Amino acid sequence: MPTAALSSLLAEYGESHQNPTNKLVHWVCVPLIMFSLLGLLWCIPVPYAIARLSPWLNWATLVMLLAVVYYLRLSVPLAIGMVLVSTGIALLLRGIEQQNALPLWALCLIVFVAAWAGQFWGHKVEGKKPSFLKDIQFLLIGPLWLLHFVYRRLGWAY
Repeated sequence: MPTAALSSLLAEYGESHQNPTNKLVHWVCVPLIMFSLLGLLWCIPVPYAIARLSPWLNWATLVMLLAVVYYLRLSVPLAIGMVLVSTGIALLLRGIEQQNALPLWALCLIVFVAAWAGQFWGHKVEGKKPSFLKDIQFLLIGPLWLLHFVYRRLGWAY
């Protein structure tokens, strides 16, 4: 059974995400924004003493950790799901970082801009402003909103 706070946040987020086109756009763009934002944070240098400890200790993993703490306050099952999603993104970022193609920061910047353009187009189709313009915490609720649909489809409690 979701907490009252989680139910309220998901319902409020859902109010501006009723149009099927906008929902589809969110299924594509929210994960891309999460990937690209974490990728941009991944690229910000950390102090040498920290970087020496592990290539996994960086600004992106710090933000992931803080987000999981926030998610734990709302729902332990969804927080566990977000740990898995974040871990997948971290593995993907690390793999891309090790390639000698387009630099990770450049790829993430392109994806970030394109995904936000998609989000704003989706909200234009919807005819409602994005939720985060009202309350910044909805930037963290978007991924949970998608994940709660996955849990419901699988019949898992959240």
